[in-house]
Amino acid sequence: MTADSVRWGILATGGIAAAFTADLVDLPDAEVVAVASRTSGSAKAFAERFGIPRAYGDWELLARDEGVDVVYVATPHAAHREAAGLCLAAGRNVLCEKAFTLNVREAEELVALAREHGSFLMEAMWMYCNPLVRRLKALVDDGAIGEVRSVQADFGLAGPFPPAHRLRDPQQGGGALLDLGVYPVSFAHLLLGEPSDITARAVLSDEGVDLQTGALLSWESGALASVHCSIVGGTPVAASVTGSHGRIDIPNGFFNPDRFVLHRDGRDPEEFGHDPAADPHNSLKHEAREVMRALRAGETESPLVPLDGTLAVMRTLDAIRDRIGVRYPGEHPDQADEPQLTPA
Repeated sequence: MTADSVRWGILATGGIAAAFTADLVDLPDAEVVAVASRTSGSAKAFAERFGIPRAYGDWELLARDEGVDVVYVATPHAAHREAAGLCLAAGRNVLCEKAFTLNVREAEELVALAREHGSFLMEAMWMYCNPLVRRLKALVDDGAIGEVRSVQADFGLAGPFPPAHRLRDPQQGGGALLDLGVYPVSFAHLLLGEPSDITARAVLSDEGVDLQTGALLSWESGALASVHCSIVGGTPVAASVTGSHGRIDIPNGFFNPDRFVLHRDGRDPEEFGHDPAADPHNSLKHEAREVMRALRAGETESPLVPLDGTLAVMRTLDAIRDRIGVRYPGEHPDQADEPQLTPA
C-alpha cells in the first residue's frame, strides 16, 4: 500500500465486478491497478472501460502482480476456490464474493491458506458492512426488542431463467440457495449465530439445482428462523426480527435496506433510514472501506465479516443442501453430506 491509496486488482469482468469497480474508482483512497479474466479481450475491454493500467488474460498473472495489495474475486462461486486460492497462495490479500465457496470444505481450505500466508481474507458480505444493518444489529444486541424469538427473511427473483443461465447451471453452482439464499441465512446468523438444527424442503430443476428452497433453523435458546429463496417467484425481499419485547421490520431489500421500523411494546414505532448524503443506496463502498481499514490496521480478517462466521454460514448452506438433495459436479461424495454444526 502507498501512503495515499490501497491498490486493487479485479478478478473477473462480469456485472458485480463492474459494479464494485465503479464504486472503487469513486473512492479517493482506492486505486484499481489491474484486472484479470479468462480471456485477454475481456480483460482489456474492462480495463479500457474503467481506466485500469494492467489487463491480464490469465488469473495467475494477476495473483503474481506485486503491485496489487488486494484482489477482489468476482467469479461465479463455483470458481471461488480456484481463483481465491491462486491469489492467497501468491501472498495476495483477498475479498471474495458470496457465496464464499461451493461448500464448507473449500471454504476451510481458503481460510487455511490465508492463515498460512498471513494474508487478509474476507467474504464480500456487503450486508454486514451496511451502516443501517449494523445499526439494526446494535439495537438487537442492546436488548431493544428483548430476547430474539424468531427471524424471517426471503429473497426471490421472478425469472424465468432459461436452463443455460448460470442460476440453473450445476457447473457454476446454480440454484437459488447459494446465489440468493445466502442472504437470508447470513441475516439469521448475524442475529443468532449458528443454528443447532436445520430442516429444509426444495423444488429442484431438471438440471438438479434448487428453484426454490425453504428452511427452518432452530437454536438451543428456542429461537427459530424461517428463510426462503427462489428463482421462480419475486418476493418482497423482506425481513423481520421478533423479540420478547418488540419487533424490527425491514419491509424490502433487507440485505441493503433504505429503512427499517422498530416496534417496542408500549411505544410508538420508530423508523430508521439510510443517509443518502453518506452514499448512494446501492453502494458497495462500505465493504471496500472495511477491507482498506483492516489492511491499514494490519488485520488479517474483518471483525464485521469474521472468517469463523463465514465458515458457520457455509456449514448451514451445506446442511440445507444435504436436506434438499443438491450436489454439484466435481464435489467429493461426502462434501455435500451433513456437516457437523457447531451452534453458538
